[in-house]
Amino acid sequence: MGFLKRLINKARVKSPYVFHFNSGSCNGCDIEIIATLMPRIDLERFGVKLVGSPRHADIMLCTGPVTEQIKPRLQKIYEQMAEPKFVVAVGSCACSGGVFRGGYNVLGGVDQAIPVTAYIPGCPPKPSAITFGAYKLLEVLSEALNEESPVITKEEEAVEA
Repeated sequence: MGFLKRLINKARVKSPYVFHFNSGSCNGCDIEIIATLMPRIDLERFGVKLVGSPRHADIMLCTGPVTEQIKPRLQKIYEQMAEPKFVVAVGSCACSGGVFRGGYNVLGGVDQAIPVTAYIPGCPPKPSAITFGAYKLLEVLSEALNEESPVITKEEEAVEA
């Protein structure tokens, strides 16, 4: 692996960019995602940054159920992301269709349209659950890119002290 490729992979692990996509939920999960970005929890301390374009994103956070009308849009946005790409389904609606499941136009969760890397269940999930999911996804991202984990574990802190 060349120097430039290693540098890009290290930057992706240390500071992943996240794109948020709402496919038609009640906005409960969206409020909790915003709460994780606020100073009290501050997901940015792990280097996670919210971006406005899927072309710049490493991770896509999806909320809401997938309908017949939104499925092609979701697939198109997924195709715009650069490799390696990861998708996180946030909330019961994104995981399985939630309260909208069984509706005439609801297909189910996000996995009915695109491959999902991680699921964060709950209606809505707590900000601590979203933070834990982001932490675990950073570990998966570092393994996929063959880089060291950006999160220091308690064992590593004990060795350094």
